[in-house]
Amino acid sequence: MGRIAQGTKVLAEGGYEKIFRHTFVTDPEEQLGNSFVCYLSTSAGPVMGILYVSTAKLAYCSDTPLPYKNGTQTEWSYYKVVIPLHQLKAVNPSTSRLNCAEKYIQVITVDSHEFWFMGFLNYDGAVTCLKEALQLH
Repeated sequence: MGRIAQGTKVLAEGGYEKIFRHTFVTDPEEQLGNSFVCYLSTSAGPVMGILYVSTAKLAYCSDTPLPYKNGTQTEWSYYKVVIPLHQLKAVNPSTSRLNCAEKYIQVITVDSHEFWFMGFLNYDGAVTCLKEALQLH
């Protein structure tokens, strides 16, 4: 159901390019190369969203806002990650030893932050795209 809702949102908002430009700060000359529906592993569990690969950055945004506490109040915010391409250190594809259908992509930044993405509809395409982004910068 989540993937159907996500597809409906993309159609309603005019495509991935428009969502990318509306969600993230972009330069006019920045071009969106590709986008991938996936999950980001977080301490609270996997979060469904879209990973965008542009000529300047990797950017991830959750499909729905997530709750967090601000004092005694519960507030809601989209989960976003932005990594400038020049900050990429490594892109490591991996497969679970227990279940070969579980495939992950680990992204490591130059300051050693790790991000784990999973659940790709097009895993091989995502690996290729991310490795190319790393090699270009």
